Amino acid sequence: MKLRQATAEDFAQIMAILQDGANQLAESGVNQWQGDYPSAQQIKEDIENGWAYLAMADDGQTIGVLSLVAGPDHYYDDLDGKWLISTDNYFVIHRVAIHSKHAGKGYATKLLVSVINYIAASHPDVVSIRIDTHEDNKAMQHLINKMGFKRVGTLQGIYRDDEVSYVYELLVH
Repeated sequence: MKLRQATAEDFAQIMAILQDGANQLAESGVNQWQGDYPSAQQIKEDIENGWAYLAMADDGQTIGVLSLVAGPDHYYDDLDGKWLISTDNYFVIHRVAIHSKHAGKGYATKLLVSVINYIAASHPDVVSIRIDTHEDNKAMQHLINKMGFKRVGTLQGIYRDDEVSYVYELLVH
């Protein structure tokens, strides 16, 4: 799997994949991404800041999307918990989605492996990777744990007022 930094031309495709992800979550009974997050404005900012990436299968098909945000990420200012390491030298993985037509093929695992390897290789100064997910998103929690991330705390109301997110961290070096 390859990661490609997104451009403005990729906006519609990113939004379509994120909407498909929101639909998958709803079908699974997970009340994540069912409001105005991630918004079109957020994705435009991700692209403008160089944070938005496309996940490309070996055959060149775009199978998913994600955002990689360099720390400090102010979403985490009110973490109820304790980081494994106190640093601003981290990346956060946000807004991860694999299109449903590619579900069940191990792409989510391959995506996170690719992201971890990409960060470690291209940013040797980065010491940790952080990620969060909705308290009811058991599939994402399983994947995050499988990748070796440790749960470090919770966030209340970051994406929506009544929403609880679990926060994880992986030490890179």
